[in-house]
Amino acid sequence: MTTTTATTTAAEDTTSDASRIANVEQFAYRMRHNVLDMGEEQGQGYVGQALGAADIFATVYADQLRYRADDPAWEGRDRFLLSTGHYAIGHYAALAEAGIIPRSELETYGSDDSRLPMSAMSTYTPGMEISGGSLGHGLTIAVGMALGLRHQHSTARVFNFLSDGELDEGSTWEAAMGAHHHQLGNLTAMVDINALQADGATSTVLSTEPVHDKWAACGWHVERVDGNDVTALVRAFDSAAAESDGKPSIILCDTRVGKGVPLLETREKAHFMRIDEHEWQICRDQLTAGFDHKDA
Repeated sequence: MTTTTATTTAAEDTTSDASRIANVEQFAYRMRHNVLDMGEEQGQGYVGQALGAADIFATVYADQLRYRADDPAWEGRDRFLLSTGHYAIGHYAALAEAGIIPRSELETYGSDDSRLPMSAMSTYTPGMEISGGSLGHGLTIAVGMALGLRHQHSTARVFNFLSDGELDEGSTWEAAMGAHHHQLGNLTAMVDINALQADGATSTVLSTEPVHDKWAACGWHVERVDGNDVTALVRAFDSAAAESDGKPSIILCDTRVGKGVPLLETREKAHFMRIDEHEWQICRDQLTAGFDHKDA
């Protein structure tokens, strides 16, 4: 797929499944390098979440989303809403690989006067549809946006990225019921289930299981997959795109914090990571070695 013009949806794409999957995997690999480069600029941050969710971002941007890299405000674009603003480092990595922002600009991450602040701001960053801060607002905005696009007879889809900790918020469930009520088949949500939030393990802060059953009870088409398995992700997003009875769709993605970098996958206090100066190159080497080994 090209990112200089509107991309097609997976259903419209004529390339082979193997080619699509390889394309997403390579996109995610480059994203992870971008994340490490940005993280090193600050020496800390939400690096673990971004590494864990890279395969989700990559599947959307490399395989599903319709957009024009040279015209982020194109009327016919699909909308990608990052509800979890602190995942911005991951979203920037995807925007750079998609050609929407220059890769060289990633060096300014978190700096004064940068268009890439540590928490997402739609007023600063091309391709950033909403600002992120307090959790629980993204799906509400997505529902309104999907409903508005339908009233405009637009074929654009809305994608909303959520976290498992965000499911603690009551507004998320109000929006879920609203999406079913309005039969918003043009809305696809995804949840990064990494089992961790600021105050500890998600299961001990406020368990949301059985989360699949809860979304199904709200009237959504539900898929639950390994969020670090690109093949499973592509199939799940294809299934969501093919949903024809008006149901909104949600893809529950079980991921591993720090995925691709063993040093960070096992690190405690991984919600907001502090990484020593000498460790950044170790992280890059591990990421490269793991990807090269997979392709060998």
